[in-house]
Amino acid sequence: MKKIKEIATRLEIAKKNIKHTHNRGSNAASLGKALKISTELVAAVVVGSIIGFLLDGWFDTKPLLTISFFVMGAAAGILNVFRSAKKMHTKYKN
Repeated sequence: MKKIKEIATRLEIAKKNIKHTHNRGSNAASLGKALKISTELVAAVVVGSIIGFLLDGWFDTKPLLTISFFVMGAAAGILNVFRSAKKMHTKYKN
């Protein structure tokens, strides 16, 4: 019985915390954050692909550098997304 009461108490605390987090920002602010993160990902992939394509034309190694820089751009974009999301999370956590 004691565990059930403890779980119920924790559930009530969690419900109160969820209600407080929904009031922190508007839908427009959330949309702006989502667009910022998606733009960072797309930009990193595009820049990596363009650099790879240009270097392929310069060194005459047609698909090799384009593929390599595409993968590096995707990895950099994902890393940037994680960093931005972590920053946003810590900013709104406190």
